[in-house]
Amino acid sequence: MFSFKEIASVTLILFAVIDILGSIPIIIDLRKREGKIESEKATIISGILMIVFLFVGDGILQLFGIDFESFAMAGAIIIFLIGLEMILGKDLFHSDPEVKSGSIVPLAFPLIVGAGTMTTLLSLRAAYSLPNVLVGIVLNLMFVYIVLKASPWLERKLGKAGANVLRKVFGVILLAIAIKLFKTNLPI
Repeated sequence: MFSFKEIASVTLILFAVIDILGSIPIIIDLRKREGKIESEKATIISGILMIVFLFVGDGILQLFGIDFESFAMAGAIIIFLIGLEMILGKDLFHSDPEVKSGSIVPLAFPLIVGAGTMTTLLSLRAAYSLPNVLVGIVLNLMFVYIVLKASPWLERKLGKAGANVLRKVFGVILLAIAIKLFKTNLPI
């Protein structure tokens, strides 16, 4: 049933795909824009999205006639736009100032649980036993929560100039990830 090797594999794969450490500049930007990040809310909603998609994701995509490649392309477009925001310092996603939803959109979805995470979950479900996948999800959510809670401390340690440099560097990395997703999922 439970396998340490499978749990470790699932955890590491999800950790690489979620890339919460690479999202630190975005988290800092969101916290500045929104005033605060609701770590608990973002983590719980991310967990719900992951678990729901783990069980019904394939059916949802089939219901709408969406293949994995199209779903990944949609995620790539969002990642590309977020990368542009980071590099250019311009807000492309405008939200209602009255509604503070940054902990849900874009943090829980699509940054933590985006197209890459969702398609990875479906692949993991096919390759590993369900209890091990669930444990891997929980371990990743614990790490996500710690990083979200530590974002004010991380911002202080980085300073304004360090956060700006990190934001630009990770913006370029996000653009590269988006382009890789485009190339990987384009029909040939």
